[in-house]
Amino acid sequence: MPKLVHISEAAALAFHSMALLASRPKRVFSVREIAAIMNGSEAHLSKVLQRLARVGLVKSNRGPKGGFLLGKREDRITLLDIYEAIEGPLVSSKCLFDKPICNGDQCIFGDLLKITSARYRAYLEGMKLSQLTDVYERKDAHA
Repeated sequence: MPKLVHISEAAALAFHSMALLASRPKRVFSVREIAAIMNGSEAHLSKVLQRLARVGLVKSNRGPKGGFLLGKREDRITLLDIYEAIEGPLVSSKCLFDKPICNGDQCIFGDLLKITSARYRAYLEGMKLSQLTDVYERKDAHA
């Protein structure tokens, strides 16, 4: 069934992985641990975490006790930062087609696409990772 807002599996993994890391900011998580929690592929998750590391949202530690942790404080990371690290710049959508086929004066959906796109962007920009730390319980918050 089609979804109103399409979020790729890579972006979904990034959002949830970042929320997990934010829930335990001092703990280092292995790719295997995160993939098990997310019920996802270790290989795919590894690529997602590498993209997040390239832009400084996560840090990676190598070695047997290596893994990932936040690269910045959770109150300095927005969902838009995470989205754009994975998907690239979020472009406003005013038309269903990349190249509009109508004259642009009227749209089948009126202003719905423009309004929805603006609200989606505002939500991602306004939501800090620190607001999502309760998504994953803080079982070992002191770790």
